Formats: sequence, C-alpha cells, structure tokens
Amino acid sequence: MGIFSRIMMLCAALIVPSTAFAQQYPNRPVKIIVPFAPAGPTDIAARLIATKMSETLKQQFYIENQAGAGGNIGMGNAAKAAPDGYTILFVSSSYVVNPSLYDKIPYDPYKDFIPLTVVATSANVLLVNPKVLPVNSPKELAELIKANPGKYTFASAGTGTTPHLSGELFKLTFKLDTVHVPFGGAGPAIQSIVAGHTPLAFTSLPPAIPHIKSGTLRALAVANKTRVAVLPDVPTLAEAGIPNQEADTFQAVLVPAGVPKEIADFIYLEIVKATKSPDVRAKMEQLGLEIICNTPAEFTQQIKDEITKWGTVIREANIKQN
Repeated sequence: MGIFSRIMMLCAALIVPSTAFAQQYPNRPVKIIVPFAPAGPTDIAARLIATKMSETLKQQFYIENQAGAGGNIGMGNAAKAAPDGYTILFVSSSYVVNPSLYDKIPYDPYKDFIPLTVVATSANVLLVNPKVLPVNSPKELAELIKANPGKYTFASAGTGTTPHLSGELFKLTFKLDTVHVPFGGAGPAIQSIVAGHTPLAFTSLPPAIPHIKSGTLRALAVANKTRVAVLPDVPTLAEAGIPNQEADTFQAVLVPAGVPKEIADFIYLEIVKATKSPDVRAKMEQLGLEIICNTPAEFTQQIKDEITKWGTVIREANIKQN
C-alpha cells in the first residue's frame, strides 16, 4: 500500500467518527430560545425555521420564549445551557446593542456563543394609528409633534432595540419632545398602537404588515436603503426627505460555546437549508424579511462591527438601561 493510500485511509478513519457523531444528532427534542415575546419578528422567523427543521430531521425543534430585560434574560440563560446542541439561541440585533446599553449583561457576546448565521434582516418602519394621528408623511408627523410638545408617545419593542434607536434618531433630527414607551417585543408594541395607547411606533416590519395592509395602521416610511417588496408604495425615510436614518433588525442564530464543531456545523447547514427552502423563503419575503444566511465567519465579524457601531450611537444619544 502506497503512502497516498495510507493517508487517505487515515483521513477516512478520522472523518467517520465525526460524521457519525453529527448523524446521531438530534435524537431528542431541541429547544430554541427566543428572548422576546411571541408574535415579534424574531419569534416569527424562529417558528418558521423550527417547523421546517422538525419536518426535515424528524425531531421536534420547539420555541421557548424567554422575554425580559431587552433579551438579556433569554440570552443569559442560553449562555448557561449545556453545550450539547440541544439549546439554540435565536436573537435579534439586541445581541450586539445590549453590551453598550447595559452596565452589566449576563453573557459575553464574544466568548459565550458560537455564531452560526444571520438568517434574515427586517427593515424598521415608522407607524401611526391613523385614527389618532391623521398624518401621511414623516415630516407631517414631525411638525405635529413639534407643535404639541410632550403630548405624543412612541412605542418600540424595547429600550435599545434598533427600532428604538431609529425613533431616537428621528427625535434628534427634528429636536422633538416625545417620550419613548418600551415594550417586551414588537408584538406588544403593535398591540399598543392599534389600541391607541401609543399613537405612533418604530418597530420591525414583519408583525406590522397585516395591520398596514388592513388599514389599521399607516406606514409612513421604512428605515431601509431601498423600498421593501411587500410594501412597494411605502417610501424610505430618505425618499421622504430625511436621509441617514437607515437601520434594520437582524434575526440570527448562535449556539453555546463548547458545542462540538460537528454539531454546530450541522445546525448551521440545516438552518440555511430550512431558510432557503421555497416555502419558508416565500413566507419570510411576504413578511418583509430579507434572506441573508451568511457564514459563521461573516457573522462573527458582523458582531464585532455592530457592537462598535451601536455603541457609538448609544453613547451619542446618552441612552442607558439599568
């Protein structure tokens, strides 16, 4: 037997245990922690993917909503989970915002997790309840708020979320006197504006779409570089005459540090496969989610870049959460 043949046999011997290890997974239900309330964009995206993975892998992938503290409760619990692949964390941009927003967080964004992929991003949208605020553009809204200082409040999915930061940027741009009302997710924030408790909101787009299409809520603009396909008539803030307001919310997946590489790689590939399946892709696009599915290395770099980016915004806006 030649040297090349012996090397190939050795490589095969090394690969087989890893492959077998990966093929044994999953052999029991897998928990996906969503650190926000149900019905928000992170929850919606996670449920679509969990359902598809359950079908494909013939094992249950189930969602556990652990809302609170801007996502810190769920992210902290996921950081403490056994690194066996049976706990997956499905996060939004709070993962990269909270390190600058809070004095102390229950996870280390660089050390406690293995980044897998950004599944998708969603544009942030400026919404009003048309029965309470009969305005048709962001500038009309700004003029109304400026004429009535302290009268109007705006809702978001929580302090430090990118929709909240979009709202603060809008306030700073027009020097508006309006109070932020944080909620435990985009779903509750939208319920509040529909009920008229808070007349306007900055939220992620997906859970707002049914209300926009029914006319219950009016979308004045999206904080995106381009218009979104699902709402082609809604302008961007730049098109509405307010530049430099771009901000989106990512939906991404990580697993606890220490998960064997074979399992982490397997989960990554299955999540990408589920996300890019025709039915899941179609549903996500209908919800206003843009499919990304970047690599673990790309997501790792994105985490570093966005922690720096949002840290600068938070410091300049003097936003802090205890």
